[in-house]
Amino acid sequence: MTSIQTSTTAAQKLTLKAEREVAYTSPDHLNPWGTRRDNSVNRRFNDKLYKLFPQGAALKILDLGCSGGGFVRNCLDDGFLAVGLEGSDYSKRWRRAEWRTIPEYLFTCDVTGEFELTIETNGPAKLLQFDVVTCWEMMEHIATPDLPRLAANITKHLTPDGLWIMSVSSRPDIINGVNLHQTVQPKSWWVAKFAELGLVHREEYVTYFNTQFVRGPKYFADGSFHLILSRKDSKLPAIPNVGLLRWLYDRWLGSIPQRFISGGF
Repeated sequence: MTSIQTSTTAAQKLTLKAEREVAYTSPDHLNPWGTRRDNSVNRRFNDKLYKLFPQGAALKILDLGCSGGGFVRNCLDDGFLAVGLEGSDYSKRWRRAEWRTIPEYLFTCDVTGEFELTIETNGPAKLLQFDVVTCWEMMEHIATPDLPRLAANITKHLTPDGLWIMSVSSRPDIINGVNLHQTVQPKSWWVAKFAELGLVHREEYVTYFNTQFVRGPKYFADGSFHLILSRKDSKLPAIPNVGLLRWLYDRWLGSIPQRFISGGF
């Protein structure tokens, strides 16, 4: 690996070794659009995510395609270890959004090349594995031949019982004559592709989140859908019971009527 980035805090030292420090050939790096604009967060998603795991669990969360780093910042503020990887160095160079406030938890990396994150606390460095990996409107930016390498990278950094949560666009995105989306396929295609790569889609968890994600049709990503993946033999966290009022609140929050009433248009 040719790129090494490190950051040190009072609690630990994080090191990212990567084959390529930036996704130099990615259309979204060559023609910065989402990477210079997005900084998505959704507190409701965070709250529902944490409820999946035992109270007091020291969750580790990895966000790929982290853009401005807002979701990573929220997870850190909630007391969990979170790291963001971004394929473009646009936000890093301009110290945009959370790259100005939490640079020690944000790194640039081409995730379609080999990479390895390690953590060093009170002993030797060890591979950093995460309970949750997220990708918000990132997968469609990956060329189809690169998907197996990306999936292998994620599997390497995912705990045996971890979840990979994503929103995926099913539409082209033409900006200045360039299609930023390199793999445009329906949900069924992605489910089958990940099955080939040893990862199973868990629709029951999508149902649990009940439209509350960081990105998706409700949140600035029309034409997208959600996947939640795990290894086939994973022992997954139990899905909490959700009462009718909470279910209705999830459906209401971020909906067109709610945004209209609150002046969100």
